[in-house]
Amino acid sequence: MLVLTRKTNESIMIGEDVEISVVEVKGDQVKLGITAPRNIKVHRKEVFLAIQRENISASQAAVDKVGGLLRRKEEG
Repeated sequence: MLVLTRKTNESIMIGEDVEISVVEVKGDQVKLGITAPRNIKVHRKEVFLAIQRENISASQAAVDKVGGLLRRKEEG
């Protein structure tokens, strides 16, 4: 993990297209601004993890449905 120190209104660059700026520091909270191309998805980590869980759940449901259809075809 790379750890950088930045002050308010300072930024870091990730590659050539993603800029992360420190907008505000208030107590133990840091407000960040992120500039990235539209094709790069940016989520808070807890939202990202929830999306992954939903995708896994949806894919498992699809597999269960296909399995049920195959069993019905074999029985019919």
